[in-house]
Amino acid sequence: MQSRWSFRRRSAWALIVAPALAVAGLSAAAAAPAAARPSAPASPRVLVPRATNELDCNGWSAKYKPLVPAHRMLCVDPHGPLAPDKYKKGGPHGAAVRYWHRFLDNGHYIGHDEPSVKFISGAPKSGNTMTYFMQMPRDPRRHPTNNGSVVDYGELSVAPWFGLPICDPRSYPQNPCTPDSNSNSGAINDPHAAGSAFMELQFYPPGFTPFADNISCSKTQWCAALTIDSLESQFNFVNLNPNCTEPVNFAFLQTNGVPAGPPSPQLADAATFTPNADTLRINPGDVLRVSISDPAAGLTTAVTDLTTGQTGYMVASAANGFADTNYKTCAGTPFTFHAEYATAAPQNQVPWAALEGGVLMEQEIGHSEVCASLTHRDAVKEPGIIVDKKVYDTCVGGTEGPGRSAGEGGCSLKTLTCANPTTEGTTGPIACPSKSLVSGQLCEFADGLCMKQGTRTVTLGTQTVTASSRVNLCADNRFQNGDLDFDGLSYSPSAWPNGSPNVPTSIRYAGPFDAAGQTYPEVQFETDVAGSEFLCNVFNGNNCDAPPLGAKFYPFWTITKKKGQAVGHGLFPVGACTWNFGNFIKGVTTRDFGKDAQYGAPDLARYAGTLISPIKSNPEVTGGGCPALSMPG
Repeated sequence: MQSRWSFRRRSAWALIVAPALAVAGLSAAAAAPAAARPSAPASPRVLVPRATNELDCNGWSAKYKPLVPAHRMLCVDPHGPLAPDKYKKGGPHGAAVRYWHRFLDNGHYIGHDEPSVKFISGAPKSGNTMTYFMQMPRDPRRHPTNNGSVVDYGELSVAPWFGLPICDPRSYPQNPCTPDSNSNSGAINDPHAAGSAFMELQFYPPGFTPFADNISCSKTQWCAALTIDSLESQFNFVNLNPNCTEPVNFAFLQTNGVPAGPPSPQLADAATFTPNADTLRINPGDVLRVSISDPAAGLTTAVTDLTTGQTGYMVASAANGFADTNYKTCAGTPFTFHAEYATAAPQNQVPWAALEGGVLMEQEIGHSEVCASLTHRDAVKEPGIIVDKKVYDTCVGGTEGPGRSAGEGGCSLKTLTCANPTTEGTTGPIACPSKSLVSGQLCEFADGLCMKQGTRTVTLGTQTVTASSRVNLCADNRFQNGDLDFDGLSYSPSAWPNGSPNVPTSIRYAGPFDAAGQTYPEVQFETDVAGSEFLCNVFNGNNCDAPPLGAKFYPFWTITKKKGQAVGHGLFPVGACTWNFGNFIKGVTTRDFGKDAQYGAPDLARYAGTLISPIKSNPEVTGGGCPALSMPG
């Protein structure tokens, strides 16, 4: 679709990236970031929000229309406010912080399912300069099926990503932030914590287009984007602005470094979310070098495809159209973002995020139900942006299972109610206590957005394009975020990489490596799935589990040291250990860390909706016969 239509791609909001800046961005992973420095002074220019924008990534703004409401699954998962009668000053692990609630956005529960590995290091620049190597998965040769017997990667994870805390003095809790400095506090119970945003370098699997209301840039190739999410409130979610709750800056990684459209929350338009001829495309099986660095020009992400030789990159700078947001007015100011911390210490976190990150490696799951058929047509209609008439709310058969011929939905925006909403039960889905979309209940109100298998005609801007879906797929992201009754493919043991030819291979990961080319000595496994579990008591951790109660399975991280299973060919020595994700992979896995037990226990001292392990030696380079590694090249 990228070659069949285009929008205006440059205007006053964005400047052409100079060649010198491009070279600086691509070499930044090997260079030292600038010394700790105050945030760049704000420009007097004010960005007035468009009527349709990305000022609330979750799409529930009380004032503005969301540009891409289907993308709420790509936002950051916040924890909720501390009960006022329980708050008092104290250390980050004191009894005073035991009572955090779940987060609501204008009456809608916001949650995610993000199994992650957090990397820990006290080495200089480990909090702002890192390099990963990864080999992209290959899908089965057979076409995926609507009963889940053959599965592509896009049905398992809508966005594997790498994460990092970012300075944003206009984000929660509205305090100054010194880039690249451990002087910043990220403690959730600290009113003086630094203003923080969350960066995710996201990768989008192929097969399900268009990106504007689905997950893919292409039928056959991967792409990637730099996203930075902020939260517009003061400490403990006081004065949370309902019009611009979670603004997001978004830009695809481009071979020329120029954003496809305005990245800022205020000015984002259809071009922002439409890959163009300069968007980096990645083939299945390609080997990538992924660099995150923080030169003076701005936080820089670069992906070099070592298989094809192409590089895509993006600098999160004011010159490129990035902006922060005024929590009182929602107006924007051109802003150059920088990493928050100097090192990857355990306490160096984003104070408002559910995940305890950190330098994170993650998989975004819980957005995949396959269906025998679809019902309750519910078109996406944003004239001038996208009109997609063949979109549905409800999954029939497939992962809904025997005895449940039809799943959740449809929904009425007039009455704000949905038919047959469900939630987590002890042995499977149960009825939701409410049918109201604005009840704040933690329920799956509908299966949509759902797209029929095959091709369909979609209007993007003023152009007609052909969109595609590999199967009848529902993303569980239109009226809530996620598969909250846990009956989809993400929670099926036979769907994840396990050595079968009917499922994709795992993404292979090596690293991260710090600015000196050394590995991070420690890790923690974590997931925020418990916050999305209806039966999880976030006050005391009861029933906060992985897998969730009633789920058949929960995927986990593994290591292999088998010959031929390293990232790439010749990059790493024979016997080097490599990260995988999914299930136990026959003939591949050598360590599974207790499978789901790896995620540890609810963190009662912070937020019981997050499970996290004790700090452990990094298994990629410690124990199990894994040799020490250093960054190749």
